[in-house]
Amino acid sequence: MAARKTYDEINQKIKEGNAVVVTADEVIDIVAEKGVREAAKYVDVVTTATFGPMCSTGAFMNFGHADPPIRMTNVLLNNVPAYAGLAAVDAYIGATEASLDKGINYGGAHVICDLVDGKSIRLSASSPGTDCYPRKNIETWINLDDVNEAYLYNPRNAYQNYSAATNTSDRPLYTYMGILKPGMGNVHYCTSGQLNPLLNDPHYRTIGIGTRIFLAGAQGFVSWMGTQFSSGRKRNAKGLPDAPGGTLAVSGDLRSMTTEFLKPAVFKDYGISMFVGIGVPIPILDEEVMSCVSVSDKDIFTTIEDYSVKRRDKPSLGTVSYEELRSGIITLQGRKIPTAPITSLHKSRQIAELLKQEIEKGEFEITKPVQSFPLNKTLKSLEVKSKEGR
Repeated sequence: MAARKTYDEINQKIKEGNAVVVTADEVIDIVAEKGVREAAKYVDVVTTATFGPMCSTGAFMNFGHADPPIRMTNVLLNNVPAYAGLAAVDAYIGATEASLDKGINYGGAHVICDLVDGKSIRLSASSPGTDCYPRKNIETWINLDDVNEAYLYNPRNAYQNYSAATNTSDRPLYTYMGILKPGMGNVHYCTSGQLNPLLNDPHYRTIGIGTRIFLAGAQGFVSWMGTQFSSGRKRNAKGLPDAPGGTLAVSGDLRSMTTEFLKPAVFKDYGISMFVGIGVPIPILDEEVMSCVSVSDKDIFTTIEDYSVKRRDKPSLGTVSYEELRSGIITLQGRKIPTAPITSLHKSRQIAELLKQEIEKGEFEITKPVQSFPLNKTLKSLEVKSKEGR
């Protein structure tokens, strides 16, 4: 008999303390031992995770009204510009925004983490002044206890695969994939491979709008498909793309987060980013879902791109499995080239295990998406046009 379960059945088992929860690493051996059908009957939830740099990250805050009130049109947080084109005392600070005086050594990611760590930061704001908001300037110190709302809202996180990077030029390149040495001196890659949430649910059966997730130590939610979401890419026999595919827009309460799983990053001569920890539970509804979550690094391939080519579509130098990349050395064009991850596998495994424990304790409920993601969405690219060419 086929193994079929509902969200309600799985959540009831979680409440009763009877759910079988394993990580995406652990489930591979279970399927190898039991087979897909028996494993699908046995396992209820598989936890997936990733911890890597996610530039498209930031936080919304509402500061509350001063007396007299001000409509903030220019906002600085520890001298880092925040976007204030919202309501009077709302602002959004992006992780990659650089400080006006410290440059890329301190930016939005650092401000967010300072707040999470309980530190006070300096708020400076100005306004032209209006009849209902007469105040024109304000200088004060704030922390998370002082503001009304503070929540992380990340437009693009948790890529479903990502291209590996190398450099065929004769000089080093300073990129968001780290420093790429000249003459194909290294290859960098950025995914947690067999732990990656969207690689374990390639057809978006269980991950969609409304999915409850682990977000930087807190419980958050998938709020929409992420920007640059691409589900229409060519896929291999396992249903996996060998280039960037789906992404997630996620949100959660900043006050509940921890900098153990939310960290600022500075890439030399490139800029600021933020490491974000995301964990996603996948309910084993049937054998198809089980087959997908049993994917291993040897089954997942990515494209190696030459970052020295200054074009949008960089040339492919070949494909490689994550098993090969994780070995530390790959063969490319007849040469042995060292590899290194940008994503932390150690942290990803830690998140998957923590999420597993939360579910086992009955502290984390599995949620059914309120809306699924599209399966045929392709990317559009910006074309430079004259006014007449519109």
